[in-house]
Amino acid sequence: MNYRYSIIGATILTALTAALVPLASWASNARYVTDRAEITLRTGITNQHRIVKVLSSGVQLELLEEDAANGYSHVRTNDGADGWVLSRYLLTEPTARDQLTAAQQTATELRNEMAAMKEQLNSASGTHKNLEKEQQSLDSQNRRLQDELTKIRQTAANALSLDSENQALKKRVFALERDAQVMQQQTEALKDRSQRDWFVAGSGVVIAGMILGLVLPKIRFRRKSSWGSL
Repeated sequence: MNYRYSIIGATILTALTAALVPLASWASNARYVTDRAEITLRTGITNQHRIVKVLSSGVQLELLEEDAANGYSHVRTNDGADGWVLSRYLLTEPTARDQLTAAQQTATELRNEMAAMKEQLNSASGTHKNLEKEQQSLDSQNRRLQDELTKIRQTAANALSLDSENQALKKRVFALERDAQVMQQQTEALKDRSQRDWFVAGSGVVIAGMILGLVLPKIRFRRKSSWGSL
C-alpha cells in the first residue's frame, strides 16, 4: 500500500513539474493581453493607425520593443502578425483566469493520471496475485515431479538390483546344471563300471563252476580208489 501511494505521489510530482517547467522557461519578452478587455493591434503607436487585428484577453504575444515614452509596445502574435498595442494592457505572466484554467486542466489531467495509475496498480496487484497462484501451482507440480523422480530412481535401483540378482541366479543355475551334467556322467560311468564288475564277477563264477565241474569228479575218483585199496 505504501508503495502504491509512493508511485502516485511520484506521478503527481512529475506532472506538476512538467506543468510548471514551461511557465518557468518562458522568455522574459513574453507578454499577455490583460483579462479586463479586448485590445487592438495597430500598425503604429496612435489610434489613427490601421488595426491589424483585435486581441482577446489572455493571448500570448512576443515583445519586440517597447516605447515607454508613448506607452506602446511592439509585439508579434503566434500566427506571425506584428503591430503596436498599449503597454498598460500587457502582463508579464498569464492572466489569473488563464492560470486558473491551466491549473484546473492540470488538476483534471492529474486526476486522470491518478485514476489510470490506480487502475494499473490494481491490474498489477491482480497480476501479482495470479503470478503467486501460478508460482504455488508450479511449486506443487515441482514437488510432485520430485516425488515421482525419487520413486522412479528407487524403482530403477530395485530393477538394477533384481537384474544383478537375476544374473547371479543364472550363473548359479548354469553351475548347478554343469554339476548335474558331471554327476550324470559320473553316475553313468559308475553304472558302466558296476556292469563290468558284475560281468567279470559272473564270468568268474562261471569259470570257477567249470573248474569245479572238472576237478570234483577227479577228486571223488581218487577218494574211491583210495578207499578200495584199503
